[in-house]
Amino acid sequence: MTIAEQLLLLAISFVANTFSAFAGGGAGLIQLPMLIFLGLPFSIALATHKVASVALGVGATIRHLRTGKLKLGFSVFILLSGVPGVIAGGFIIVQIPEYEAKMALGFLTISLGVYSWLKADLGQELQNLNRHAKGMIIGGLSLFLIGILNGSLTSGTGLFVTLWLVRWFGLDYKTAVAYTLVLVGVFWNGSGALTLGMLSEIQWDWLPALLIGSLVGGFTGAHLAIVANNRWIKRVFEFVTIAVGLKLIFS
Repeated sequence: MTIAEQLLLLAISFVANTFSAFAGGGAGLIQLPMLIFLGLPFSIALATHKVASVALGVGATIRHLRTGKLKLGFSVFILLSGVPGVIAGGFIIVQIPEYEAKMALGFLTISLGVYSWLKADLGQELQNLNRHAKGMIIGGLSLFLIGILNGSLTSGTGLFVTLWLVRWFGLDYKTAVAYTLVLVGVFWNGSGALTLGMLSEIQWDWLPALLIGSLVGGFTGAHLAIVANNRWIKRVFEFVTIAVGLKLIFS
């Protein structure tokens, strides 16, 4: 790639991952469609994005670990629930035709924005919900299904985790964001990257710029998520998700 193209990738990656770390998920809403728009086939774009997204998790982890909000037991529960689904999703996506995958990606993206808009007060206060055995089983199975989406379609599935942690387990928004960025960003995405790397092709010459943008953007967005107003983050997310979803469907 030319220097200009590498700089474009760097800028896209920084913006996408800053937004993702800021909003609690959604790097794929910007970065993955842009890789497709720049000419990569869906499966190669997905595998390349997955590898780069691990750097997002690393950058966000460096910032969020300073807050001390993550509990070890609950973190292990999220990992054990979601990682098997991520691996299963990686096997599923390579069998899906590109057109159907892009359409599904577009509709999924729009649904995230609409859902967020309908839930005006989501994640504003910390609660302790569904920590009994039945609640944990239902919560774990749901995280497994989200993991399948994360390993296959990948668009905005980090935000699905954030919303599920808020909706089902009663976490406030900022705490849910911290769990999502550290556990999904590093471990779920790492598992997905490994699976897709074995099953598909990775555009290695695009990765240096993507990795740098993801790492710096992850740290920047995590800092903004800690200090910013939840309501403002939510509105930005809703606008971007709907806009990118429509672009994918009609492009």
